[in-house]
Amino acid sequence: MRFLGNIEAKIDSKGRVIIPAIFRKKIAEEQLILRKDIFQDCLVFYPEEIWNQELEELKKRLNKWNKKHQLIYRQFVSDVEILTVDANGRVLIPKRYLQLANIENEVRFIGMDEKIELWASHDDIDSPFMTPEDFGKAIEELMKTETIKEDE
Repeated sequence: MRFLGNIEAKIDSKGRVIIPAIFRKKIAEEQLILRKDIFQDCLVFYPEEIWNQELEELKKRLNKWNKKHQLIYRQFVSDVEILTVDANGRVLIPKRYLQLANIENEVRFIGMDEKIELWASHDDIDSPFMTPEDFGKAIEELMKTETIKEDE
């Protein structure tokens, strides 16, 4: 399951948003798990299967007898909502989540491989991205490999 793309949408007065068709086709009958992103001001939709995988990965790294680990786990799992896509392809996003991500009317869905991010669509439409120059430098650094001298 891969979500790719960058699609703008609007949220209605009740807090409902239509999941873009390209993403909805991949979700099928699954419920979505919604949580605020850990690092940035956006919301993240996890298909239930992916949420369960991430939860298992987190649990493997935690010691249930460690106080800090227990706090981490509690915070990660308690601040979620289970969403169901209605017959019209919409989900209702609770107001507190919209506030957490500074989302008002216009939003942007960004496919992030196995999950979907929901960003506020502001005047600064490039806020979730690096500049092209910074991106080029960062990916070049990330993908750098040692060159092997053919003379040797």
